[in-house]
Amino acid sequence: MAHMHRARALWWGIEPYHAIVYFAPDARATFEAVGLKGFWMGYFASRAAPLGAVPAEVVTAVFYNFHPAMVARALPDAWALATPTQITAARLTLADRTLRHVLGEETIHSATLAEAASLARQVAVAASPLGRPLFASYTSLPWPQEPHLVLWHAATLLREHRGDGHVACLVHAHLDACEAHLLAMASGVTTQEVLQRSRRWTDQDWAAARARLQQRGWLDAQGGLTPAGAAAKRRIEEHTDTLAAPSLAVLSEAQQARLIVLVQSLGRQIVHAGGVPFPNPMGLPETPYGNRK
Repeated sequence: MAHMHRARALWWGIEPYHAIVYFAPDARATFEAVGLKGFWMGYFASRAAPLGAVPAEVVTAVFYNFHPAMVARALPDAWALATPTQITAARLTLADRTLRHVLGEETIHSATLAEAASLARQVAVAASPLGRPLFASYTSLPWPQEPHLVLWHAATLLREHRGDGHVACLVHAHLDACEAHLLAMASGVTTQEVLQRSRRWTDQDWAAARARLQQRGWLDAQGGLTPAGAAAKRRIEEHTDTLAAPSLAVLSEAQQARLIVLVQSLGRQIVHAGGVPFPNPMGLPETPYGNRK
């Protein structure tokens, strides 16, 4: 399997492992316990905390896909209620508690999870922070000690590294946030309902972005992908894979394949336990995880 395809296969495994904190039933309560207000303040502050007490404009730019007003409702107010250090500690506690609940203690203490953590850490440490502001901020955090949290931190680093690269690809393709969402919806990996609820672009924003993509020849009159739009979406995803791939070379071919097998197995376990919903705002496809019935 080519490196860039392995990069996507790795993402399929690590994204559920990381994203479990967003869908945990006690996520809101966890951050309210340190002084934050509501789910979205907890989301923006906890994901942005390694950047420091930055203004909303920085988070809007780095996260890329949220309506600026949505971010501004959470930041900078969150930093007056709890410090980035307190928020980061709460998030790690949430990850620990949620992973233990979903995976069970036998998996948490298994040799295979420890092996996955060791391999993923090597890949994460080898990844370059240059041009990757969110990933770079996470490299300043200390590594946890327990293997399941080492793996969670590595998964977080690698998904934010990939995300920073994906943002660069979107900028290169001259796509704004709402246009990028429309391409994702048209490709079938998520829905407008999910994205409007979680990213808060207005009906007028959606309509204007759709018109721009139609004028560009990427969407048809019904909002579906044209051949040109499908090709553009494929180029963006392949370019994202290419940019995410180099640090995998720290492992041998056999180790890369082994890491993917291990994290995809954990990802399936999380998905099958209901730890990540489908469709989801991340655009994570359901197909790789098999039949969940």
